[in-house]
Amino acid sequence: MVASTSVVKLFILSKEATVCLRLYSCYSFSETPESGPEFLQEPDDIVFALDSKERQVSMQCEARGTPSPTYRWLHNGTEVDFSSDIRYSLMEGSFVITNPNESKDSGKYQCVATNIFGTIISKDALLQFAYLGNFSGKARGAVSVREGQGVVLMCSPPDHSPEITYSWVFNEFPSFVAEDSRRFISQETGNLYISKVQPSDVGSYICLVKNTVTNAKVLSPPTPLTLKTDGIMGEYEPKIEVHFPLTVTAAKGVTVKLECFALGNPVPTITWRRLNGNIPSKARLRKSQAVLEIPNVQLDDSGAYECRAENSRGKNTFRGQLQIYTYPRWIQMINDTQLDSGEQLHWECKATGRPRPTYHWLRNGVPLVPQDRIEIVNGEVLIQNVRQADAGMYQCKAENKYGVIYSNAELKILAAAPSFQSSPARNTVVVTVGKEIVIECKPQASPKPRISWKKGDKSLQFNKRVSVLENNSLRIINSTKSDEGSYVCRGENQFGSAEMTASVWVKEPTRIELSPARMEVTVGESVVLNCKAFHDPSLDVSFMWLLNGQPINFQKEGGHFEYIRAQASSADLMIRNILLKHAGKYGCRVQTIADILSSEAELLVRGPPGPPGIVIVEEITDTTATLSWSRGVDNHSPISAYNLQARSPFSLGWQTVKTDPVTGDMESAMAIELNPWVEYEFRVVASNGIGTGDPSVPSRIMRTNEAVPSVAPANVSGGSGRRHELVITWEPVSEEFQNGEGFGYIVAFRANGTRGWKEKMVTSADASKFIYRDETVPPLTPFEVKVGVYNNKGDGPFSNIVTVYSAEGEPREAPSEVKAVSISASEILLQWKAPNPGPGRPQGYEVNFWKDMEQEESGDKIKTLGNETSVLLTGLEGNTLYHITVKGYNSAGQGPASTAVRAQTKKSPPSQAPGNLMWIQDGDHVSLGWEPVKPLDNESDVIGYKVIFRQEGRTSSKVIETSIPSAVVSLAEGGIYIIEVRAFSEGGEGTASSQIRVLTSSAIVSVILQWMALGIVMYPTHGSGKMYLV
Repeated sequence: MVASTSVVKLFILSKEATVCLRLYSCYSFSETPESGPEFLQEPDDIVFALDSKERQVSMQCEARGTPSPTYRWLHNGTEVDFSSDIRYSLMEGSFVITNPNESKDSGKYQCVATNIFGTIISKDALLQFAYLGNFSGKARGAVSVREGQGVVLMCSPPDHSPEITYSWVFNEFPSFVAEDSRRFISQETGNLYISKVQPSDVGSYICLVKNTVTNAKVLSPPTPLTLKTDGIMGEYEPKIEVHFPLTVTAAKGVTVKLECFALGNPVPTITWRRLNGNIPSKARLRKSQAVLEIPNVQLDDSGAYECRAENSRGKNTFRGQLQIYTYPRWIQMINDTQLDSGEQLHWECKATGRPRPTYHWLRNGVPLVPQDRIEIVNGEVLIQNVRQADAGMYQCKAENKYGVIYSNAELKILAAAPSFQSSPARNTVVVTVGKEIVIECKPQASPKPRISWKKGDKSLQFNKRVSVLENNSLRIINSTKSDEGSYVCRGENQFGSAEMTASVWVKEPTRIELSPARMEVTVGESVVLNCKAFHDPSLDVSFMWLLNGQPINFQKEGGHFEYIRAQASSADLMIRNILLKHAGKYGCRVQTIADILSSEAELLVRGPPGPPGIVIVEEITDTTATLSWSRGVDNHSPISAYNLQARSPFSLGWQTVKTDPVTGDMESAMAIELNPWVEYEFRVVASNGIGTGDPSVPSRIMRTNEAVPSVAPANVSGGSGRRHELVITWEPVSEEFQNGEGFGYIVAFRANGTRGWKEKMVTSADASKFIYRDETVPPLTPFEVKVGVYNNKGDGPFSNIVTVYSAEGEPREAPSEVKAVSISASEILLQWKAPNPGPGRPQGYEVNFWKDMEQEESGDKIKTLGNETSVLLTGLEGNTLYHITVKGYNSAGQGPASTAVRAQTKKSPPSQAPGNLMWIQDGDHVSLGWEPVKPLDNESDVIGYKVIFRQEGRTSSKVIETSIPSAVVSLAEGGIYIIEVRAFSEGGEGTASSQIRVLTSSAIVSVILQWMALGIVMYPTHGSGKMYLV
């Protein structure tokens, strides 16, 4: 069973508790309106496991209402007595059962919520207990069959709740029986079916059942299966042993599983069909077709289904009916209703469901039965002449055999004296002479009150000018000053009366004396619109400016609008630097509390034209395009001309194209002098006497037609290359000027003095060079050369003729008089004489050098450029013999190498640094001394020493050379100097000594003065040139 509830608030109003403000709506004096109960949470079905560690069941129920509801519970329709069983307790609205007992506590439960306004009953909640008993311990007898015979092994499950699942163990756990076309386990009976027994089936079988809620499992005693020895079973027709019921009922939306399995020899094949249509496409066959599974069944899945078991000996069938039911579902519910005493109540509820639901009505939890004033027909209830006793909580209950649903509502009976609390106690009505006066009178009361009107303390006399409308409002037309005064509306019913007073004032009407006038202006100009009004002196007046019916926001208009209020009775509008968007209807609205009037005028703004309409390319050739467009707005100044613009992948943005003159009355034109085979898009710009407008939206991209090329290559030249080659170069023609597909070049050349041209085709559009090779061409032969173009449409022009010389060839002679001089341990100076002038002049030289005992190929190479005939080889190893060659090269290749010369680098400079560096300072002169450097056997002898000194903070140094281990350095400029000493030999400079820092006398004086200012005393040490701080 499934149940659901829709809850609505329910109230009973009394004249002591509430005051009604308007008919059918009531106000409570309390801060929180009083209301009947409304469920926030209803109990749900519960399955409780008997072996659960939680020894408590809690069924939830919560309702709201004012005052707060109290709760009761029903068990199988009988009210629960909480004092009769200590296991029962009520926690707020929830029902708690401690140590639940299946025999006492299982069943249906309902929550009942009650307050002073009525009672409602919840949907049903089913409490079930989950458990799984044990199989009987009695041993099971053996089942003996012939080979080929079918057999059914019974499971006989123990007591259980709710559902269980079945599987079978073969011989020992966990070796489970695998289901196939020959073996089937029914989840309805639990039995194991073997359609045709084989020798491999002999063994012990154990039924295993599992509770779907508690997951508890138990095993049956084993059932032995043996084979008889009196022969083999012959073939026989199928016998259906397990099948679905004759009638299967299922809820809409669930998954239905129909079982069908047969014994037989040979093993039968199972097939399915639906007698009244096709089997649903969503259906699936499981377990070798023994189970037909239909997920999410719908009403149209109902019908007769047939399973057929068939083998070579015959066939057998079974048919059954699938019926789908649906739970009740609301399509019309009842709603809260409030009525005056004596009115009629009519409620109707409707629900769908299969089977069709039946209806019952409850009032305050008790069945509602027909009486004199109460009529009930299915889902309709009619109560005549309602009274206070009819107020309360009502429930419409729709039910079929599968579920129950509730729709709840409250009936309120209104009873209250007239009240004007929702209206001001005293109203003021201000109108102008001749206008209509309407004074509303809407007291809240139940039942409806009687209404009367007075002016002052006299009853009103009604006529054609003074009358009462159907809604009890007082109406006075063509008002005059004599209508001013106090008017009283009185409402009265059996519960009391109330009055409302309204004051009426009749004023002189407002009129606009100076209103805005129609104007035409040009973009950028400024204008003032005037507005002045006459009004009753006793009334305040306000002005508002509007543009196209919308109030102008002066703060958001960028300073273009200014509100000018020079007098109380006028308000002007200034518009500065007018834009096109400021055109429109400007209105001045004048308002008092008595009347509102307005005046408006149109402001026309002249400006540059708007963008023309869509541009269409009507026709296109190789150099022209015919365009059409539609006129845009002229912004109140006639269009005088159009400008056509184009853009291509080769242009810098939009460019004006050539056309015949395009006047303002034209809507088409031809663009000329376009480039062939180029993609263009076009746009149009309109102009008038005020200026040029915005461009149109671009046209779609179009390509001009192909044409013969018209531009020849530029900068044709050439030269260089290898011997017997003529190299011709040019600047490629841009794609913009290739004019079509299949673009290439025609290279034409002839030796000076000859008549016939040789032509060669170069098919690459990006090519910029052509090389012609002829072994018979002497070096530096002059050729006349020209380069032309072509494409699929034909040949284009040639360039001007230029003279290009053939290659002169690689150098033919080797450099001579090659000399190599060792400079240091890492440097050798190489010098040579250039070859004699003539063909094959070098463009530079390549020097190869390698160590003795090594191959030339493993050596290093350096190149020189131009006419240089010497090079300094650096980074060499000390005391090493090198072999060196030199050869010329040019663009044609390399010439022959010179005869190899040899040179040995000097020994390495001393690695020892000058040690024990001492110094004595005498003014700006520093006397230095150090220990002599002794070279190692593989190092070159010391020639002398270099004293290197520089001012701190500078990069340039000065050097003094000396042949002895001492020197005097003159420090001409003031400051701090850094000094170091190196030994040098023919192998180069050795390792530097440690650095010393020396202050000149001028620097010392400056430092001493600073230290003395800080209170620091200095003492010199005689003979050392050093000073110490104290």
